[in-house]
Amino acid sequence: MDSLPTHLRQASRRAVLGAALGTGAILLSGAAATADPDPASFGPWRPPGSRRRRVLFATNEPWGTYHVKPLLTEARRRGWELTQLVPDLSNIAPDDPVEAVTLENAPDADLLVVNGAEDWPADCARRLRRLPLAAASLAYLPAEETARARELRGRVRWASAGSPAEARAFREYLGYRGWVWPVGSPQTDDLPVRRPEPDTVLILTSVTHADETGGAAPGAELLAGSAARLAESGKRIIVGLHPREDPALWDDYEITPLPSVDASALVETAVGIPGSVFPLVAAVGTPLVGCVDPALAVPEHLLRVCSSIIRDPADIVTSVEQAQPVDASTRRDVVGPVGGSARRLFDGWERIIRRPW
Repeated sequence: MDSLPTHLRQASRRAVLGAALGTGAILLSGAAATADPDPASFGPWRPPGSRRRRVLFATNEPWGTYHVKPLLTEARRRGWELTQLVPDLSNIAPDDPVEAVTLENAPDADLLVVNGAEDWPADCARRLRRLPLAAASLAYLPAEETARARELRGRVRWASAGSPAEARAFREYLGYRGWVWPVGSPQTDDLPVRRPEPDTVLILTSVTHADETGGAAPGAELLAGSAARLAESGKRIIVGLHPREDPALWDDYEITPLPSVDASALVETAVGIPGSVFPLVAAVGTPLVGCVDPALAVPEHLLRVCSSIIRDPADIVTSVEQAQPVDASTRRDVVGPVGGSARRLFDGWERIIRRPW
C-alpha cells in the first residue's frame, strides 16, 4: 500500500476504518482529508496482539473526571486502563473511580484522547507529542472554532461525537476537515425504562458558580424561579445536580441520589438549562423544557430537543403541562444511535492504536 500515491493511500485507510466501525458513521458534507501526519510526532505503541491498552484523557474541565466515568464499564470489559491527566490532585476525591495523575507523572500509554481544544487539553497534547491523538466530544461545545484548535487538528487521527448534530458542531469547534463519527453516547447504552410518577418534575441544574474546574452558565435565577412556580402549582420537585453544582443552593427540594438520566425516567417532565445531559434525557423519552437566559449561548442542536423554551418563570407551568417528547427525526439527529456506543468508541480508538497513521 505504501507504494500507492498519497491520495489513494488516504482513501484506502478510510475504507478500512469504515469497514471496522460499521454503519454508525457518516461523512459530513464538505469533509476532506487531513494532512499526512509527521511520523516523528508518534512514539512506540503496544504490539497489535496486546489487548491491554492504556488511554490518557485531557478534558476542557481539567478535573472533570465525570466525563471519563461512563467509559469505565467498557474499559473493564476489555481490560483497558483509563487515566485522566489533571493539573494537580487537589480537586480529585479519594474515592473517585477514575484514575488521575498529573501531566508530569503521566505513565506510558497507547493513546491520548482530548474532549476539546481549550488550554488544558492543548497543553497536554503539546507535551505528549509522541502519542497518537483522538478527539471525542464527550460534552457539548459551541459550533465555532476555538483559539487553540489549530494546534490539535493536524494530529487528530480519529474524531467522534454522540450524534450527527453534535458531530457537525464538533467539526466547527475544531475547524476539522476530516470525518467525525457519530458513535452515540455510552450513557445511553443501558437506558432505564420510563415509569413517570404523576405530577413530578425533574430540575436539571447547571453550575451556578464557576470554579477551578470550569465555568458557570447564566440562568440559575430563571431555573430557581421556575422550580418555585412549579412547586406552588402542586408539582413534586426533584433535583438532578450537575457534578459541580453546590447542593446547598437546592436545599428546599428533594435532591435525587440517582444519576440524572435514571431520575428522568421517573418524572413526567424535565426542566433545566440546556446542556450535555439534555440529549440523554431525550433518549429516555422524557419531555424537556429549556430555561434559557438571554446571556446564555446554547448550541442549536440542544435547543431542538426541548419541547419549548422559556425566558420567564411565569411561563413554566403551562410549558410543563404541554411538554412533548422529541420526534423520531430529531432523536436520530440530536440523540444519535442508542446502544453499543461505548463499543463503537473503543473500537475506533483500538483501530488507531494499531495503525495510528
